Amino acid sequence: MRLTDFWDRLDQVFGPGYARSVAHDQVLSQLNGRTIEQALAAGEQTVRVWRAVVAAYPDRVPPKLR
Repeated sequence: MRLTDFWDRLDQVFGPGYARSVAHDQVLSQLNGRTIEQALAAGEQTVRVWRAVVAAYPDRVPPKLR
């Protein structure tokens, strides 16, 4: 998954303004206690980070974006 696709999906799920806040502030256990931004900066694959988002917010992510 391209990084631009990742951010597009995150924007679709949370809205453009709130998506950046989630990426910056929310620590996800699926990312070993890191935020989305920290995981991406550390070189984590975007597909793995996306799967962590889906696991952390299963009710928010629509099936077409999983």
